[in-house]
Amino acid sequence: MNSRRLCALVCWYLLILCSPLEAAEESPVNLAPNISAGKYLFQAAGGCSCHTDTKNNSAFLAGGRPIETPFGTFYGTNITPDPETGIGNWSDEDFIRAMTQGLSPEGNHYFPVFPYTSFQRISRKDLLALKAYLFSLPPVRQKNLPHDLILPFGEQYAMMFWKNFVWSPEPFISNPERTESWNRGEYLAQALAHCGECHTPRNLLGALKPEMHFAGSKEGPEGELAPNITPDKETGIGSWNKVDISYFLQNGMKPDGDDVQGLMGEVIELGYQHLLEEDLDALAEYLLSLTPISNELRPDSAENSETEEY
Repeated sequence: MNSRRLCALVCWYLLILCSPLEAAEESPVNLAPNISAGKYLFQAAGGCSCHTDTKNNSAFLAGGRPIETPFGTFYGTNITPDPETGIGNWSDEDFIRAMTQGLSPEGNHYFPVFPYTSFQRISRKDLLALKAYLFSLPPVRQKNLPHDLILPFGEQYAMMFWKNFVWSPEPFISNPERTESWNRGEYLAQALAHCGECHTPRNLLGALKPEMHFAGSKEGPEGELAPNITPDKETGIGSWNKVDISYFLQNGMKPDGDDVQGLMGEVIELGYQHLLEEDLDALAEYLLSLTPISNELRPDSAENSETEEY
């Protein structure tokens, strides 16, 4: 009798001991971030091509790429998991703080050429998956280059002012009146792919002009003209259909048969061409639903210049 009771007590104890562990393993909160999912999110963000100096055949994501802007020249940073020159010592919270608040682990303010102004809309789950993918890559020891900026834009106090009085962060909120596909398209365009950062003109303080959202900018990244991607029929992509947009994002071919050049070509090659067809269709659905904005963009140097991204 005593041995039976002892056996029952042992079984009961083991049941209590094991149950929480099994529950923790099944809980999504405690699952390790998915590296393959992180790679897909990385591609949806355009492959982060600004962090690779392709013209000088530099290592993948090791930084050093010059990015020309009206505020001076920025240099892409090393985002490989090297512990000394990259982000290898960053914790999960360090990564999330950088991506959503534009703050370094030391508390320094990043410049919005790093599009945390859009990335702050990415969900925490997706951010952790993205970090897991980046940390799975080979570390590269390469020091970051100092930015060459016009005063006072390179000063930390200027960034503190900008964040407090110019930037108005807004979280991503699904629209229940729209389709699931449309909401997916908005999440991709507004958060992950950060389309507005290139295709929206900025004011003198570097803030995006909301009334010209996605209407194109003459002062896009690296000095390229970023065209109007609202569905305006004369100056935007209003003559394109969903298939045209999806095909373009897969292959870089415009409906007229011309192919894309410049940074957009890299973004497609490193990122968008790897996206699922349903995500490309979702992006197309969202872009064609935008309010058309008439904004004729021509390079200042020549009317027929080929510096447009598309």
